[in-house]
Amino acid sequence: MGLASDEVVVVQLGKKPDEPSIVTVNCPDKTGLGCDLCRITLEFGLCITRGDVSTDGQWCFVVLWVVPCSPKTDIQWTSLKNRLLSVCPSVSIPFYPDLGSFPKASQTYLLKLFSVDRNGLLHGKELLHTKKRRDETCEKLCSVLGDSCISCEIKLAEDFHQGFSSLPPPVAEELFSSDLSKNQNCLEAFSPDSTRVKKVDVAIDNSLSPSHTLLQIHCIDQKGLLYDILRILKGYNIQISYGRFMSDMKGYREIDLFIQQTDGKKIVDPEKQEALCSKLKLEMLQPLRVIIVSRGPDTELLVANSVELCGKGRPRVFYDVTFALKMLGVCIFLAEIGKHTTAENQWEVYRFLLEERTEFPLSNRRTRIQIVDKVRRTLMGW
Repeated sequence: MGLASDEVVVVQLGKKPDEPSIVTVNCPDKTGLGCDLCRITLEFGLCITRGDVSTDGQWCFVVLWVVPCSPKTDIQWTSLKNRLLSVCPSVSIPFYPDLGSFPKASQTYLLKLFSVDRNGLLHGKELLHTKKRRDETCEKLCSVLGDSCISCEIKLAEDFHQGFSSLPPPVAEELFSSDLSKNQNCLEAFSPDSTRVKKVDVAIDNSLSPSHTLLQIHCIDQKGLLYDILRILKGYNIQISYGRFMSDMKGYREIDLFIQQTDGKKIVDPEKQEALCSKLKLEMLQPLRVIIVSRGPDTELLVANSVELCGKGRPRVFYDVTFALKMLGVCIFLAEIGKHTTAENQWEVYRFLLEERTEFPLSNRRTRIQIVDKVRRTLMGW
């Protein structure tokens, strides 16, 4: 007897508004599955408060306790379940008669909107993939914009190319530097609690299991933390046999992961251990890079995040940045999204050319620090 598709992903909603909902996934295992599940969870505006994962290398069982990142977030639970199902590996037809109908990976769509400009215009839109939902999106956009909306259209971007203007070398060096001490703008955004934020402990122990390496991480809680950790492990092609993700009730997270290489062996090479620990520490301190620079006479905000090997970037970055700018009353003149490749990583880069306002002078250093701080804290969920 196999599992029906309804048993592969089970969502149990919290009985009270402040009670976590429980997402259970029971399916064949694959390297990087946990990363995929956490990315989708983050994309739907959910934070993982607790997590457990176990696998025998063939079959895995994942339990995630989740809450909305914002109380105003309206979670589409049915869509979430379908998206989670879409990344679960299928088995033969006798076991999973319904898996053939799971939704495929989303395609790129082009939204064309012509309207009168206003503060917050680029914040709060979703692109939907069926005609009915495209029409619903346009209707919602037009209703929000009112008489200022002239036309709205969503279509499949079949000839979409990710063109992206190059970054000046000094800007690229500041944005992508692996030495955090060189990035003064980002470090200033840590204040006033920089000591707590910069406390990251990563340890590897090979003495507790004959066949697994224990990876222990202790760091401040932040939005997408489990996704960032599993994204890095996926990039190193590391498999998780058992994992636990807990809170110590002081704003920190304790993560214990029993891991293996794809050959089923422990990680015993000191160089591999050091590379993994260094990468994890760097990404825990700065999963997103945020700086503000001068672009001729104008001011530009840049936000960058590492891209997975499959090319997928971090969810909801555009949403969070535009929300933060809207809360500050800062208007966006031009927004651009593209990819940038360095020797170590591929990055997704968001560039926002900001409008100068008399009441919010962008040339002022204090104002710039305030913008970086607000954007970073919104992205990190602080």
